[in-house]
Amino acid sequence: MGIVEKSFNNGEVIVKEGENGTSFFRLIEGSANVFADYGKKDQFRLAVLNAGEFFGEMAIIEEYPRSATIVANSRVTVMEIPGDELTSFFTENPDMLIDLIKHLGARVQSMSNDYEDAKNLLDNLRESDAGKKKSLFSKIKKHMNIYQSNKDSANLEPGTAKLIDAFEKITDEASGNIWPYENGSVIYSEGEYGEGLYILRNGKVGIYKNYGTADQVKLEDLSAISVFGEMGIVSEETRTATAVAEDNETYIEIIYQKDLEAIINLCPVKVEAILRHLSYRLRKINIDFIRTCKEITETYEQK
Repeated sequence: MGIVEKSFNNGEVIVKEGENGTSFFRLIEGSANVFADYGKKDQFRLAVLNAGEFFGEMAIIEEYPRSATIVANSRVTVMEIPGDELTSFFTENPDMLIDLIKHLGARVQSMSNDYEDAKNLLDNLRESDAGKKKSLFSKIKKHMNIYQSNKDSANLEPGTAKLIDAFEKITDEASGNIWPYENGSVIYSEGEYGEGLYILRNGKVGIYKNYGTADQVKLEDLSAISVFGEMGIVSEETRTATAVAEDNETYIEIIYQKDLEAIINLCPVKVEAILRHLSYRLRKINIDFIRTCKEITETYEQK
């Protein structure tokens, strides 16, 4: 097929929700709308894409059907990249690999914020009296609309098979910056600026909120092989949690943004694992968000 440029007029459908994708896209000129349930009575616009942004990548990375319909919002030009040429494309265009990782990371961060909003609303609703509920709902109207347009996806758990397969491929490849950590060692702390992402090669890691305080909460248990701390490579914001080694034989590989160009040439399967991790995490957060909104809507929404 090869990489090609395509043009679309205002209102034309570029990709359709539910289709099996064989390629992904980068918007070169113009803008496009992202819709759920496009063409139906309850269609809902989820986002607007602008020049430089990618779309359709999750259908390639995770081999899932398209999760939304993309419609040209003006005269647009896109670059279409076949899924089977993903590695060669990024080998020749490492700057775009970094852009895609940042794009996925930004979506993970945005979706995480929406999920936190939904969880906080649910907690507030559980504690509030009936007179306060109406004002609480007004603060999350956007999220309710997103839930209504995605409610059929609430039970579609993202598959782990492809993710595990991608991680297994990097077990025996040439090692990079791998460091040992003893049980109890802090790998990075909440509030500090991140400089890279981490691959847990061996051992165990715990992810904590408010680590070392009376309000300490364990968010996640990680075992080999896992990717974590990825926002350090895609964002200049501070860490939102603390990572702690929980095994005396914990070995962790650190990947900095400056290393990505070399990695795509020397070990493309490692890049595949990072992309699959970001895509999986984004899809998982979205499912958790939808389920939270489902409980809010079906239990508390004012009729």
